[in-house]
Amino acid sequence: MTPRWLTRDDLGAAGHSATGLLLVSPDVSSVLPMGPGDRAAAAGLTGAALRAAGVGERDRVVVALAEPAGVLWTAAAADVALAAACAGPRGRMRLHHALSALRATTLVITPTGAMDLLARLHLEFLLDPLDLGLRTIALTGEIASKRTIGHLAGEFGARVTEVLASPFGGTPLAWRAAEDDPLTPLADGLLAPAPLAKDDLSAPPGPLAELVVTPGGHSTLGDAVLRTGLVARTGGPGLPAPTHTAGEHVLVRGVWLALPRVEKALAKIDGVAGWELTVSRPGTLDAAALTVTFTRESLVGNPMWRSRIEQALRALTPVSIGVEIAGDVSRTPLPATVTDLRGHHLGRDRALIT
Repeated sequence: MTPRWLTRDDLGAAGHSATGLLLVSPDVSSVLPMGPGDRAAAAGLTGAALRAAGVGERDRVVVALAEPAGVLWTAAAADVALAAACAGPRGRMRLHHALSALRATTLVITPTGAMDLLARLHLEFLLDPLDLGLRTIALTGEIASKRTIGHLAGEFGARVTEVLASPFGGTPLAWRAAEDDPLTPLADGLLAPAPLAKDDLSAPPGPLAELVVTPGGHSTLGDAVLRTGLVARTGGPGLPAPTHTAGEHVLVRGVWLALPRVEKALAKIDGVAGWELTVSRPGTLDAAALTVTFTRESLVGNPMWRSRIEQALRALTPVSIGVEIAGDVSRTPLPATVTDLRGHHLGRDRALIT
């Protein structure tokens, strides 16, 4: 039987008929059903990732991840470690207080979240990171900037690992202990490199490969191949870690932003000729800005039209997106474009990426 190849949008479209526990992305563009066996398997993989990171039965774990990954990691950590708590993804002062109050020895967090915490410890709190007493840091949910693992390890005096988690719910799939290491899968048959524009696992992927999830034992997706949108450069030993993204979703601050939903929302606003989404990482965190071109000069300085665009974006995603208005107007429609100054997103159309 030929396997089904599914994207995040395919999972979202099936959400109306999905049953059981549903792992839902913040914008509901991805809906992953989880039966009892699926939940047990996800918990087992998360526990294995924690143990691979060095977490043991005497550790105290704080998880600073958004949902649905936060609950998954916290529940698994409670089975592996002495204590576990979910602090959520926002508020570095609140996170610092939680780490101190709970006497945490392990932190699970995104790479940019960890770098932002470190920067604030130095610049705002005037604290030594070593005073937190963290022995283990697990990074997940984003593409880390270069030298992040080594930098955090030196500053916190901790063992730092990077965990590749499924973007459909946060279940760990593989891990590595150094930036130049290949990924070590947490189970056989769950993760594979695939061609960007061909639905065939047996075909050679080329210099760029999309990492796909093959959940053979999943209760409802057993025959499916799930495209993650995460892209790795091939050619080295082992399974490569992702360094790019591709497709109709862009990863910003650990959240996948659905570009078709942005298009649909702005198409409903009269006078929008086109837009450009610019994503950057000017400091420790990602920043996103949407530059909108209008069809009429009277709209350029109109605060109500800017407000309508801002409200439309807030309804789509929890990610903060700044709105800028182009000074020039266009009488004809313009293509929607994405400019990723981080160098992560390679394009919306997989077939055009080389």
